[in-house]
Amino acid sequence: MTSLLLADIERAVRDSWSAETCTPEYRSRWTGDNPARDQCGVTALVLNDLLGGELVRGEVRVDGERVDYHWWNRLGAGVEIDLTREQFRPEEEVVGGTVIPRPPRGEPHRLREEYELLRTRVLERLAQPAEARTRSASATPPAG
Repeated sequence: MTSLLLADIERAVRDSWSAETCTPEYRSRWTGDNPARDQCGVTALVLNDLLGGELVRGEVRVDGERVDYHWWNRLGAGVEIDLTREQFRPEEEVVGGTVIPRPPRGEPHRLREEYELLRTRVLERLAQPAEARTRSASATPPAG
């Protein structure tokens, strides 16, 4: 079995994002200029598949009012991984951080199709030989 570095997983996730993997109601605002936008829920689930740990949800606030939620991962020893933090504009603030139980695998959930697509893309990239993964990092991301 090939060992993967966190950098390999991060690259595979980032290379796999597209409009099709983001939250459907915000799909029209997704662009390649901000590829992490609205990818947090599915990204946190895929990282949980690969790394375990906990799912964490915080509130996104603008002028003190909640406008959305933000998801990321917490691994052992309290190490947090948030591959989508850069999506936010300066006026958007993420506050809090509550551990949320993962939806049972196999049960339908809100972002099921987007999660499965992202998971498939990431696993395909990670299955490539290391040289191919490195080359694909410079390739154009999937059409969105």
